[in-house]
Amino acid sequence: MALDGALLRCIKEEMEACLCEARVDKIHQPSREELILTLRQRSGTHKLYISAQAASPRIHFTGISLENPSSPPMFCMLLRKRITGGRLIGIRQEGLERALYLDLDCLDELGDVARLTLAVEVMGRHSNIILVDGEGRIVDAIKRVDLEMSSVRPVLPGLRYAPPPAEVGRLDLSLCRPEDFLEALDRGKDLPLDRALLNCAHGLSPLVCREAAHLTLRGRESLVSELTREDRERLVFFLTRIQATILTGERRVPYMLAKPDGIPLEYSFFPITQYGLSATGRDMESFSALLDAFYAQKDAALRLKQRSHDILRVLTNAYDRTSRKLQNQRRELEGAGRREEKRIWGDLINANLSQIPKGVSSADLINYYDPDCAAVRVPLDPALSPAQNAQKYYKDYRKARTAETVLAEQIAAGEEELRYIDTVFDALSRAGSMREIEELREELAAGGYLRLQRGRQKPPPPTKPLAFRSDDGFEILVGRNNVQNDRLTTRTARGGDIWMHTKNIPGSHVLVITGGKTPPPSTLEQAAILAALHSRAAASAQVPVDYTEAKHVKKPAGAKPGMVVYETNRTLYVTPDPALAGRLRKES
Repeated sequence: MALDGALLRCIKEEMEACLCEARVDKIHQPSREELILTLRQRSGTHKLYISAQAASPRIHFTGISLENPSSPPMFCMLLRKRITGGRLIGIRQEGLERALYLDLDCLDELGDVARLTLAVEVMGRHSNIILVDGEGRIVDAIKRVDLEMSSVRPVLPGLRYAPPPAEVGRLDLSLCRPEDFLEALDRGKDLPLDRALLNCAHGLSPLVCREAAHLTLRGRESLVSELTREDRERLVFFLTRIQATILTGERRVPYMLAKPDGIPLEYSFFPITQYGLSATGRDMESFSALLDAFYAQKDAALRLKQRSHDILRVLTNAYDRTSRKLQNQRRELEGAGRREEKRIWGDLINANLSQIPKGVSSADLINYYDPDCAAVRVPLDPALSPAQNAQKYYKDYRKARTAETVLAEQIAAGEEELRYIDTVFDALSRAGSMREIEELREELAAGGYLRLQRGRQKPPPPTKPLAFRSDDGFEILVGRNNVQNDRLTTRTARGGDIWMHTKNIPGSHVLVITGGKTPPPSTLEQAAILAALHSRAAASAQVPVDYTEAKHVKKPAGAKPGMVVYETNRTLYVTPDPALAGRLRKES
């Protein structure tokens, strides 16, 4: 669902009603293409959310709190310098264009009042947030566009700001009569009505065009050329109603459609009927609350994806590099495994020194190590004497024997590293907050996989393990990442506590706090379900989960985070149950 010009007009009017003479108090930039402006006035403060993300560009009030980076981006610092304390004197929109202009009176370096405009362009992948000075020149933008990216409309500091180019041949319902659409529709007479409306209507989303066609045709499908006189009259009637909704607020309501499972589907500025019983609609208290609710889940996932992209790239490269190295080492080890052949060749050459002429490339010798005493052809270096060839094979033998030992150790270390990387992959797939992402980044930095840019700010305290309480009253703790797993197993756990982990599957360490009591089988089963749910086998059935007393779990010296060994364990087979986790989860 795209935010169209008509709904943007509704948001503009909602903002105008609340932001009269408001001043910019705080500015934050949670991610590369998001801004939050805190505006203050006598009646209170409002948080204005502005997004230039291609998947969900928009502007509205928000009640959602977002995590901010430790050091603000350059565009954020520029805005703080130029518009903090500025007074909002007006919000402009040209017709149903998908752009709002926030005009601000700010103080410059000399203390004089200077007019600045924050242009918010809500146009899909072309969305942008641009600061424009009083002379109409671009100060900077959240997304700079050079000539290689766009020869039509570059967006760079110092250039004169030009509004987004108008769409030629499309009609603005806020500026023309609904009857004018009939003539424009005839240019697409071979198209379905909803498609033809979308092609000639400016500022209306596909959803609104489909709804107008649905109401006009009463649920049937029809080409423009097949419209009857009655159809055309009904179309004008419904376009007139939509126009009144846009201009006067008649029947205007923040409306959201959801699938039967509750997942948001569409939103609009008036009730939508085209989905029938396949979707349910409800009125929201405001357009800002509508957009907050619609994009909450989608944006959270998008922000996590963006923040975790560098971690995913580092992990993928490390895994590929280690896998290739292991492959070469195993190949070398296979070659070293044939070292006995070299020792035997050396022995055979020494036993036949007098019979091997100098300068030959091979010699057929009786293999006394073979029960049948069969002849074997031994390759020789013609440049070396027979005795020197024997010494060379002995040297190769000793080298291969040493290499076998070293390679075995290196292969074991490489396999351990792959297992560790797998655990980080698993933790990354389950990370549910920016702080968890940052902790994974810190873990990888400590292991030398990436470098952190340290700011002056004190690092936030570490997150706590996920906490649950079994139906029998026992506390169950689940680690979020490897460092937390270590802390949970080696510091939090007491000898009699029950430790759990999925068998040979990357996942979280789980700890049942017993307090000296013996947990019943039902608690062990619930803890095992949580262990399976917080592992790579979360979508599987009959997941094996090992458990033992915490005193039997040890961390080897020099082992990577989260790596432990254990003994005297038993195994439970369970099926992950998200509903159980939701019911047992303790409020933090």
